[in-house]
Amino acid sequence: MRRLQFSSALVALALVAGAVGLFFVGRAWATVLGFVLVAGAVTCVWLVLWVPRKVGSIDDLYRDNPVVPAVVGALQPRGVTLLSLLDVAKPGNEPKYALVTRNIARRPLQRLRVGDRVPAVALCNDRSRHSTDDTWEMVTIMPIEWGTRDAGVLARAEAEIPAVEWDFLASRIDETEAIRTSRLTRQLIPADEWPDELR
Repeated sequence: MRRLQFSSALVALALVAGAVGLFFVGRAWATVLGFVLVAGAVTCVWLVLWVPRKVGSIDDLYRDNPVVPAVVGALQPRGVTLLSLLDVAKPGNEPKYALVTRNIARRPLQRLRVGDRVPAVALCNDRSRHSTDDTWEMVTIMPIEWGTRDAGVLARAEAEIPAVEWDFLASRIDETEAIRTSRLTRQLIPADEWPDELR
């Protein structure tokens, strides 16, 4: 979110500088183009202000979203790929479980191995308000350790997740790379493959 805000602010400044330069040219075409750049700058400033309201605070994201299991599915040159189990069905619909991947960077000196547990929260949303699908269009995860390094909090989050979900993820680690390179970075799991406890 901060990167997007920072980028938008830089683009707004560049557009304003370009508009000022065009206004000094003094020709009709330059003045019209200058106003177009000013309109673009206003849009960028609006984006800087709108993004935090749309996304919400970090506290809101952790408090309002469900805790889900994630495991290290693959090691990458600069980080790891997490494999997570999420219910991607919208509220009011029958559950639809999917395996979802997300690449994250490793902290300095952090030693992660394939299979390590990483409790997370699920972030689900639609690209537009008019979506009529019964599953979320965009799903990803946010590791809880991004919000706290408190070992007690992390241990409670891990314990809150049923053992059957951790075991199911561990049994599907080999699918991580195929899911990571797929278009949606997720794979719906047929209902007949669900553990009995999730049915």
